[in-house]
Amino acid sequence: MSFVRALVATLSVILLLGSTALAQEEGQGFDDLRLELVAEGFVSPVALVSAPGDDRLFVVDRPGIVYALSRDGQREEQPFLDITDRVVELNPGYDERGLLGFAFHPGFAENGRAFAYYSAPLREGAPEGWNHTARLSEFGLGDDGRLDPSTERVLLEVDHELAGAARAAIAPFAELERAPEHVHTYRITPLALWNARAAGHDAEQVVDALITYSRYPVPHALLVDVAETMARYGRLRLEKHPVHGLVLTTTDRAVLEEVLRSKRIKPMLGERFDADTVAVHPSERGTLKQALLKLGWPAEDLAGYVDGEHHPVRLVEDGWHLRDYQREAADAFWHGGSGVVVLPCGAGKTIVGAAAMARAQATTLILVTNTVSAHQWKQELLRRTSLTEDEIGEYTGARKQIRPITIATYQVMTTKRKGVYPHLELFDARDWGLIVYDEVHLLPAPIFRMTADLQARRRLGLTATLVREDGREGDVFSLIGPKRYDAPWKEMENQGWIAPADCVEVRVTLSDDERLAYAMADPDEQYRFCATTPSKMRVAEALVRRHAGEQVLVIGQYIDQLDELGRHLDAPVIKGDTTVRERERLFQAFRDKQIQVLVVSKVANFSIDLPEAAVAIQVSGTFGSRQEEAQRLGRVLRPKAGGGGARFYSVVSRDTKDQEFAAHRQRFLAEQGYAYQIIDADDVLAGD
Repeated sequence: MSFVRALVATLSVILLLGSTALAQEEGQGFDDLRLELVAEGFVSPVALVSAPGDDRLFVVDRPGIVYALSRDGQREEQPFLDITDRVVELNPGYDERGLLGFAFHPGFAENGRAFAYYSAPLREGAPEGWNHTARLSEFGLGDDGRLDPSTERVLLEVDHELAGAARAAIAPFAELERAPEHVHTYRITPLALWNARAAGHDAEQVVDALITYSRYPVPHALLVDVAETMARYGRLRLEKHPVHGLVLTTTDRAVLEEVLRSKRIKPMLGERFDADTVAVHPSERGTLKQALLKLGWPAEDLAGYVDGEHHPVRLVEDGWHLRDYQREAADAFWHGGSGVVVLPCGAGKTIVGAAAMARAQATTLILVTNTVSAHQWKQELLRRTSLTEDEIGEYTGARKQIRPITIATYQVMTTKRKGVYPHLELFDARDWGLIVYDEVHLLPAPIFRMTADLQARRRLGLTATLVREDGREGDVFSLIGPKRYDAPWKEMENQGWIAPADCVEVRVTLSDDERLAYAMADPDEQYRFCATTPSKMRVAEALVRRHAGEQVLVIGQYIDQLDELGRHLDAPVIKGDTTVRERERLFQAFRDKQIQVLVVSKVANFSIDLPEAAVAIQVSGTFGSRQEEAQRLGRVLRPKAGGGGARFYSVVSRDTKDQEFAAHRQRFLAEQGYAYQIIDADDVLAGD
């Protein structure tokens, strides 16, 4: 289909003569491939489709017309569908507006139905910032054998006045699956429903949200499935028995009988005391929860936690106060005992961790992503709490301090020597009362395994994006705990806690030589090729000049690309081999506005506090990582001293894997209410 679309995009419809033209004849190559002009006269054709039970072909033209072509290639005089009066006016040059998609119903021969996806003018009351709306409509055949525009039935449209409320209502229990420019598809998964149940939402709320915001009646079977799935959470419970210790109990005996028959689960269990209670080996507490989740019967952990070694910690609210949502997040965590708090970047997750420590009043192990993050945690705890230098230890590559409050990096904890992890003994070094996992979505596999043995300790996971590209969200749910608090990004922005942000995708067109080289590159090298194209260099330079005087971060994945950018922009580069001392010096110079442009690799994705960063330019990334996209946007979301907003640019190569990955990367932010404005690189360069 992509080949056909490339052909029709030349303002004419060109068809291959015979399906055998692509086949290589004996002794001949593709030199004999012949093309013939069949039909012309279109403005901007975008697709060529066929209809079930119809021997014609149909050309979709962006101004809003579908033409039928007879078998001999002649264009029928009357359009098969004409909705030019409903399609928003096109802009000259590259523009993603117009009639963009058309499809026939599989049963078209019987029902005469077809579907069109097009951009329409805004209605009154449309969300602020939109310049057009997207509409998916159904049309039926008229008496003349053509689609009748008067039969239009709108199925989906983007500018509904309740769109924001609907997104907020379904966000606690639905995951964004696909996010084209306007029509977003959400998926309801069992894990999402169980997270919602653990966070205090019940099936009645979920069903009410679906019924309230659905344009058409919700299938009754779906509502039943939602209610029954949510009811699975909590039928099995882990409890502390005064005599027998850790036990697994049930409110549904049949469920217990089912899991007892599992060969994987049976070795984790001990003696059965009665029909509804069975002993659990304490060492299997985490592993059992993992196994039960995979069976579809997530256990609610009510077994409690050891207090750990007492250590006094109190918040020192001197010149600042705990924000309401931070207090709510800490309270939700403490009430649940363990779990994950999801807050946008820049919303003060570290302070939530400090508040949890003040509630625990116990020795605390804090796991962070890197050494710079460890330093920032230490400085923040010294500022916000009663803790002193002597009470906080750093367990990193440079230091091995074990103190009542110990901050360790994932990298050190997962260092492997001769087949063993020598530093994992840190988990047993003290009687920890609380373990904090910063950026919990990045939790490495060895830490998962150790966490399974730490279920008697309170565990707090902090993240802005509870998504993992490896699909291990279930392990976070069972081992760290369910989601206890989740604050939507846009809601935080509306309250002024994070800076408002404009997201812009700048699409770069490869030159003919680059396109050919990309097409011929090995599949494993194609992404690197299109992500590091020299065309991006010119766009990045133009964007930096456009925002002269502002604090700009240029972020990328490939070191050679970043080094070249650093030379062209005359800006320092922070990458993996930059020493910790030099990183901190450059970051501080950036905070003090001594440096206005900083080029950074993925080392700056996480836990870097750069409050005055106002512009981020992303030139390449880690394939389709949603959490990386969110983390990078988060670098510019800290509230600005002057109250200004933020701008996030993502420079993407058009019609390549780069564009495909970009669409996937943007899914989490789209779920949070951020819309990417798409502009052409030529417009950036022309305005430079």
